[in-house]
Amino acid sequence: MATTTQHRTTTIFSFFLLFISLFKTLTLNPPFSPQPQPQSPNYIIGFTQYKTADHHRAYLESNLQSKGWHWIVRKNPASKFPTDFGVVSVNELGVIEEIKKLGLVKYVSLDMSYKRGLMKHRNDKVGSFVDGNKRPGKIFTRMSFCDAEEQEDDFVKRNDSIKLGRELLIQRSQVTSMFGAEELWTRGYTGAKVKMAIFDTGIRADHPHFRNIKERTNWTNEDTLNDNLGHGTFVAGVVAGMDAECLGFAPDTEIYAFRVFTDAQVSYTSWFLDAFNYAIATDMDVLNLSIGGPDYLDLPFVEKIWEITANNIIMVSAIGNDGPLYGTLNNPADQSDVIGVGGIDYSDHIASFSSRGMSTWELPHGYGRVKPDVVAYGRDIMGSKISSGCKSLSGTSVASPVVAGVVCLLVSVIPEPDRKNILNPASMKQALVEGAAKLAGPNMYEQGAGRVDLLESYEILKNYKPRASIFPSVLDYTDCPYTWPFCRQPLYAGAMPVIFNASILNGMGVIGYVESPPTWHPFEEVGNLLSIHFTYSEVIWPWTGYLAIHMQIKEEGAQFSGNIEGNVTLRVSSPPAQGERRPQISTCVLQLKLKVVPTPPRAKRILWDQFHNIKYPPGYIPRDSLDVRNDILDWHGDHLHTNFHIMFNMLRDVGYYVETLGSPLTCFDARQYGTLLLVDLEEEYFAEEIEKLRDDVINTGLGVAVFAEWYNVDTMVKMRFFDDNTRSWWTPVTGGANNPALNDLLAPFGIAFGDKILSGDFSLFGEENRYASGTDIVRFPRGGYVHSFPFSDSSESGATQNVLLTSSTTKADSPILGLTVMGEGRIAVYGDSNCLDSSHMVTNCFTLLKKMLDFTSENVRDPVLFSNSNKQDTPLYEDDNQLPSRRTDVNFSSYSAVIGKELICRTDTRFEVWGTKGYSLQVRGRNRRLPGYPVIDLGNGFNSTYDVSNIRHSKVTLRNKDDSLGNRYLGLFYGDELDVPMLVGSHWLIYVSLCLSSYRYLTIELLAHSPKETSKKERIKLWQIVQFIVQYQH
Repeated sequence: MATTTQHRTTTIFSFFLLFISLFKTLTLNPPFSPQPQPQSPNYIIGFTQYKTADHHRAYLESNLQSKGWHWIVRKNPASKFPTDFGVVSVNELGVIEEIKKLGLVKYVSLDMSYKRGLMKHRNDKVGSFVDGNKRPGKIFTRMSFCDAEEQEDDFVKRNDSIKLGRELLIQRSQVTSMFGAEELWTRGYTGAKVKMAIFDTGIRADHPHFRNIKERTNWTNEDTLNDNLGHGTFVAGVVAGMDAECLGFAPDTEIYAFRVFTDAQVSYTSWFLDAFNYAIATDMDVLNLSIGGPDYLDLPFVEKIWEITANNIIMVSAIGNDGPLYGTLNNPADQSDVIGVGGIDYSDHIASFSSRGMSTWELPHGYGRVKPDVVAYGRDIMGSKISSGCKSLSGTSVASPVVAGVVCLLVSVIPEPDRKNILNPASMKQALVEGAAKLAGPNMYEQGAGRVDLLESYEILKNYKPRASIFPSVLDYTDCPYTWPFCRQPLYAGAMPVIFNASILNGMGVIGYVESPPTWHPFEEVGNLLSIHFTYSEVIWPWTGYLAIHMQIKEEGAQFSGNIEGNVTLRVSSPPAQGERRPQISTCVLQLKLKVVPTPPRAKRILWDQFHNIKYPPGYIPRDSLDVRNDILDWHGDHLHTNFHIMFNMLRDVGYYVETLGSPLTCFDARQYGTLLLVDLEEEYFAEEIEKLRDDVINTGLGVAVFAEWYNVDTMVKMRFFDDNTRSWWTPVTGGANNPALNDLLAPFGIAFGDKILSGDFSLFGEENRYASGTDIVRFPRGGYVHSFPFSDSSESGATQNVLLTSSTTKADSPILGLTVMGEGRIAVYGDSNCLDSSHMVTNCFTLLKKMLDFTSENVRDPVLFSNSNKQDTPLYEDDNQLPSRRTDVNFSSYSAVIGKELICRTDTRFEVWGTKGYSLQVRGRNRRLPGYPVIDLGNGFNSTYDVSNIRHSKVTLRNKDDSLGNRYLGLFYGDELDVPMLVGSHWLIYVSLCLSSYRYLTIELLAHSPKETSKKERIKLWQIVQFIVQYQH
């Protein structure tokens, strides 16, 4: 009776805890809480011709059958000029598709909005997301300016002498004197007759610091021309202020203030488009834009920037304040036709806030461009206050008007009748980058060409003749650290091609053509060991293009050690200049000095999978650490040379050579690599990739190291938000990683990740580590080594369970690290990648990474990782219906390079497989083959390809959550020893490279057809009988 009472008490207490849990869930996260009601969205309709707004409106009215749209009248100074777009409000489904089909419609795009706010403190930077919630406006990055005195914690790292020197420097000089502006002033150059457009928060007409405010225009929905925030006034003061305390560079410049931001710091793409059109119509010379964000796919905005520069307006823009992180360039400063400006302090150090390159438009198949273009002082810069007086601000949007002021001063150097013939966005950028002073210490993705040098650029422009050039013009592997990452890893035979992406600057005309393919001219005979291919812009517009060089060392250079030097040349032509008949021709030169070493041993070579990474934009790809509430998008590129650059440097320091694969897994030769490194991947996999990787590991001895991330559908659903600027719901298209896809890739090895979201601290190798929103391992083979630690589960399903835990209950151990041997190869998996990613890293796990690679590449077993206490006597196994499932409410094909796409090896792979499906399934080592797989004649090996359709019984089934077939077998069938694999073959029959008997076949059939309800324990017992029979036969 006492037992019964105790049981009832326990039951009642459990129900009480459950009630508390449900109460908290319903009150803290009410399922039926009021949601923002979607409004009728506004769309920008781009037309192929410039016509009056009334003409475009009449065209739509006469050609659209549907009446579910409304033309929005835009009343601003541009309305008296022809336009190439209109804005409509849509309240009926199908209207947009009908509009897209019209012959004179160029594009249809949602009217995005920009949102900017002041940074009040370095550690309280306000962006588009606050505590995980979306603020009104277009997605933007960290703000581009802040009060200098509020960032004093940035100076803690500096010593007192540097501080004192900087303070004395500020006291005795203006920023203008730092560039020698007085020398040009004394020669009579003060920015006269230069039309400067400042796109910002406006300016007051009677401000005493300006002598030449020509026009103020308002493009917002507020009825004022004044600056009520102070940012536009400050920017104008840096360019053209006259106050003795805060002098501008070009005091006689004509200021045209475009008020494109409201007092709430909101702006819409359509406002910018109208303002840009007006700048074109009124023939501006220079335009400063101190805003930016990660969305380089806002097509109307990006195309209008091209049109601005095509109309010979020199645009200067801030590169962003998301430093010191790499891969954080802001648009439009990351465009090649725009002068992108980074920030430095008065000691010529890169400012910590200044965003770093490379550009990420080109990923995953190519390689980013060098940005910023130049850097300028952006710390403690003096400028004008709203009404009068001066103040000090810091940020790249302060560095941007510094360069814009320099540009205005340089424009005034050229006589007014000749300006449009000589000056353009390309020639001005040539003068700036060629005249810049390269700084000692920062690399090219931090400083671009270096610090702006006004007087050197003046000398270049004074005698300028229109020409084309390449930027950067030199790639020197011996110039470290400037040419990082190239100088950190030499070339060698057999490697993936190293890609260097340079910009072509064409000062001869807005349009140009590459006359013939680029040519490699080695200085010495050894230069012929370099095999070089090119991809480039055949048409250069507007003013700029790209030249990507793909470099490999030929096989005969496998033992060569030394330098290879030479030039790459290409000829650019442009239409005849005014008054001329012949086309303009210019020869561009890119100097190469490359370091080459003998091909490293296979065990020291790692291949990084870039192809299976998806980033924002175009989709809502969520952050990896859910603890980071103010930066919810994964937009830094996930590249070895962006947010994984610290890890790259570490791997090079310990002797590993790391190469990048931007194409499917069929496009590399596994015989060349010790380990394939898969980190934080969101993409799906072709069936051929899964088949080839299985063969690469089992028969070729390839090692695989996997760093996964969280994936939980319920949590993803909760993370969706209503975006007021696009007037639509945004929902994550995947988790931190695409674990269902990873599980398909790892299924042949009996490994799978779960859907928990684990966080906590743990100790390994005597180091404290942070597990930040990682996942758990739910399948792992017998004989492998698994490490578990106590963590809390913050997933939606785990949250309820956590509430039920009493204070005396310890957190449940979760398996997060596993290591095992698979045939000739080895596999190591870990459930979190934040410890490798410099974006939001709390603690690094470089020691763990190194020991994992030592195992996967060289079979070096650390005693901590391979303790007998961690060896799995029985496999970890979870039924298929418990594994993470794919979202069915998301059209993943819109963001995928796999779903609905063709498998093809692109120009980032070895030259011999360009345009093919890649390498065949290789049969090596012990001459094993998988069940149902024919032995393939390798032929020439390297150049072999295969047609999957001709291989029977080899199809890999991609399983969804509701597939029950996998429940009819134990996918983790391994012998007692770690290096004896049992693989799941076609039709779920298990292939064993041992003598088989009819008893074993009978047992396998029992397993394959056992009912779904068969208990896990019974099926494990059944498989142990199989193991006994096999061992008995030997």
